[in-house]
Amino acid sequence: MAAAEDGSWDQTGEMFEDPEEKKVVCCALDSYLQYAKVAHFNVTHLRRQSFYPLPQAQWQMLAAPPFNFLNTLDRTDEAIDANAQLARAIAHHGINPVFAAVESQRARLATTSSSSSSGNDSGANLSVLVPGAGLGRLVFELCRAGCDVEGNEISYHQLLASDFILNHTKTAGQFTIFPWVHTFSNHRTRENHLRSYAVPDLHPGTALASVSSLSSPPSQPGTMSMCAADFLCLYGDEARRATYDVVATVFFLDTAPNLVRYLETILSCLKPGGLLVNVGPLLWHFENNAPGNHGRDDDGDGEHDYNNSSGIADPGSFELADDEVMALVERVGFVVEARETDRPAPYIQDDESMMQTLYRASTWVARKPLAGDGI
Repeated sequence: MAAAEDGSWDQTGEMFEDPEEKKVVCCALDSYLQYAKVAHFNVTHLRRQSFYPLPQAQWQMLAAPPFNFLNTLDRTDEAIDANAQLARAIAHHGINPVFAAVESQRARLATTSSSSSSGNDSGANLSVLVPGAGLGRLVFELCRAGCDVEGNEISYHQLLASDFILNHTKTAGQFTIFPWVHTFSNHRTRENHLRSYAVPDLHPGTALASVSSLSSPPSQPGTMSMCAADFLCLYGDEARRATYDVVATVFFLDTAPNLVRYLETILSCLKPGGLLVNVGPLLWHFENNAPGNHGRDDDGDGEHDYNNSSGIADPGSFELADDEVMALVERVGFVVEARETDRPAPYIQDDESMMQTLYRASTWVARKPLAGDGI
């Protein structure tokens, strides 16, 4: 995929041909703009309302040292204001007319290294697809390692943020954020509650430019791009058949209402001999809230029409256990080459919190057989 020269969204197609897509993008932008107002109301305003009805002797005691509860609320407001600086920067960049020209369902955010060539003259970089790429860190790290990487993400909230961080931050640590400020539960100390982090932890452009000088032997970073689209609709297309050497699914497969379609799509877009590398739990996203018209067969034939795909909104959904997932991977046509269970996988984890969120992820590698092997 050719990358845009300025590293911004490709300006192909009409501006927001789909009114529904325009609405989704505008809602995402507005949520960034509304962050400060909503966070101040929910996090501090309501707490002040709940604090003052306490008996006067009690709230006066809690307002004084060592508790300083009202001061804590003031510091929390300051932390929210700091978070809002990043939120507003993301929104204001996204509102720029350069961003607004998004090709419906195929918007592409492209970032390249300082050299558009691959690491060697033969163009032999591994081509890697990362569906459910989120904020794009895995895409960036694989590019940094010399792969030509394409991320896919359907959430404009995440696409807006990843575009801003990857393409438009000026320095490492440009913004200070307070990620734990929105809840008052399970903090060992107030300092842990209100501690900050500088983001990004490194400047993407500088990090990519330094790859060749730091590596031995000398090497070049790959290229990276992001596609905003429904994974099934875009990558099940014939034009994507046998395109990628590797598909890396990290905390992604459990977003499938129909895992058969996910695996069939991955098998189709992999080159013969290509690898599916998976890490993640099985927190089935649609277990209690199936999307679209799941369970309905409008034409009554019991068959899926691939020429009229609505992607993850297609009818039907189910959930499998991990051993059943592995059986399905093989039934679809993959050969499982390695598997590890119970790998500790923290998720949105505050190491200092009294509550830890830890998955025991299923980690495995499966290969698409070569053409002579029956696929």
